Amino acid sequence: MLNQSQLILEMSDYLANDPRRIHHFLKVLGFAQVISSCEQLDPCTATILETAAIVHDIGSKISEAKYGQSNGKLQEQEGPAEARKVLESLDFPSNIIDRVCYLVAHHHTYNTIAGLDYQVLIEADFLVNAYDHSLSPESIQSFGSRYFKTQTGKYLLERLYLKDHRT
Repeated sequence: MLNQSQLILEMSDYLANDPRRIHHFLKVLGFAQVISSCEQLDPCTATILETAAIVHDIGSKISEAKYGQSNGKLQEQEGPAEARKVLESLDFPSNIIDRVCYLVAHHHTYNTIAGLDYQVLIEADFLVNAYDHSLSPESIQSFGSRYFKTQTGKYLLERLYLKDHRT
C-alpha cells in the first residue's frame, strides 16, 4: 500500500508557506475519498484518484514562477513533470505515476472525461473551487448539470450549494 500520508507531507514541503494551496488539496482529497468510498471505486482506481487529488495543482507554483500566473491550462501544462518528479522520489509504481500525470494534465479539461478517477477528481475539485471562488448558485447549477455524473458528487453538490435549507 502506498503511503498517502508521506505524499501529503511531501506536497506540504513543496508548497511550504502557501497554506491556501495546502488546504485546497487536502479538501479536494477529502471529497475525493468520500465520493470514491460511496461510489465503491476499486482499490487501484481509488489509489490513483487520491494520489491525483493530492498533486493535481502541483503545476501552480512553477506556473507562477515562469509566467506570473497559474490558470488551469498552465497548471495542466506544467504540472505533470513536477508530479512525476515527486512521485518517482517516493517510489510510486510507474503505472500509477503515468495515470496520475495524465489526470494532472487534464484536470481542467472537462470535455474528455474518461474513467471514474478522472470524473471524481473533477467533481471533488469543483466542490472546493465553488466555495473558494464564491461561485453563484446559477454557475454551480450549470457546471453540475453538465459535468457531475456520480450520485455522491451530485448529492454533495446539492447539499453544499443548491438545496434550499429554509424549508
